[in-house]
Formats: sequence, C-alpha cells, structure tokens
Amino acid sequence: MSDIDRESRRLDAAIRRLEGAVDGLLARAGDPDVVAAEMAALVSDRERLAEELDASLARETELQALADEASAALGAAIEEVRAALGKEA
Repeated sequence: MSDIDRESRRLDAAIRRLEGAVDGLLARAGDPDVVAAEMAALVSDRERLAEELDASLARETELQALADEASAALGAAIEEVRAALGKEA
C-alpha cells in the first residue's frame, strides 16, 4: 500500500467522522424553521412580559402615591382627634 493510498483512507475516515459530527449537530439543533419559530415566540413572550412589567411598575407607583396620600390623611385625622380630645379634657 502506498503512502498516497494510506493518507487517502485517513482523509476519507476523517471526512466520515466530520460528516457524522455535523449530522449529529444538525439532529440536535432541529429544523431551522422550527428553531426560528420558537425564537420568534420567545421574543414575543419577552416583549409581552416587558410590557406587563412596565404596567405593573407604573401601577405600583400609583398605589404607593395613594398609600402616601392615605397615610397623610390618616395622620391628619389622628391629630384632629387628639386635638379634639385635648380640648375636652
């Protein structure tokens, strides 16, 4: 067997291993159209969740402002009751 034949067989074996590795990689990766559709769905979900988070944060800010306003009103009412009780005593 000549050196050329031996090296040709080594090259063929290496190419078969490479093809097998590529086939395995493609099998694990799946159909590119399916992967693209799944990626688009993930992007859409992320956008929706970001919008929901923004809305929730805005609502939380509104609720905190209302809570602060209620707390101030309650504090004022307590002071009025104390003042009224102090005047009666």
